[in-house]
Amino acid sequence: MLASLEKLGLPKQPRNQHSQQSEAANSLANTRASLGQPRLQRTKPIIWCAAVLCFIFSLVLIFFGIATLIFYFAIKPRNPTFDIPNASLNVVYFDSPQYLNGEFTLLANFSNPNRRIGVRFESLTIELFYSDRLISSQTIKPFTQRPRENRLQSVNLISSLVFLPQDVGVKLQRQVESDRVNYNARGTFKVRFNMGLIHLSHWLHTICQIEMTSPPTGILVARQCITNR
Repeated sequence: MLASLEKLGLPKQPRNQHSQQSEAANSLANTRASLGQPRLQRTKPIIWCAAVLCFIFSLVLIFFGIATLIFYFAIKPRNPTFDIPNASLNVVYFDSPQYLNGEFTLLANFSNPNRRIGVRFESLTIELFYSDRLISSQTIKPFTQRPRENRLQSVNLISSLVFLPQDVGVKLQRQVESDRVNYNARGTFKVRFNMGLIHLSHWLHTICQIEMTSPPTGILVARQCITNR
């Protein structure tokens, strides 16, 4: 039959054409499979080390937090107290009906009631109010107190040309004439508890109601102080 095809002038097909087509189809299938399924890469050792270090650091933080809470509740630190055992009203006068000048000196007593914990007072501010109006303020330098220690601090509060509404000024003048002047002293300070390697801090706010006699020899008649967080 081949001879007859050659006689007719038709070209003779190669024998391995079918096998070449099969190999091409298999190669194309393998290429598609390799494109559809990306190769898995091994994790680098440095990434494993970083993950282990983060895990250890997290455990240390958790342990330290639990130990701090246990230590805090075991010792139960108490807040320091603020009081005004003495005060003097030296000057109160008006340049005009609405501008106040005055000088008020108070003795502040800071107490640390804790037996085993030292405290540090930071950002201390004492403000003097009359009829809910600020008339003077003074800052105090930070200081540290040992357990069961008291500290007395003199604070001089001066009012210079402080504006007061007319009704408030009249009220103050009447109290001076009646020999009973009422003020409010407010203290704001940040307290830090020193417990070895552990340091805890929060803000405290004190309000003291003060009753004084009239100047120039005004003395403290009564006071009531309340300290809250």
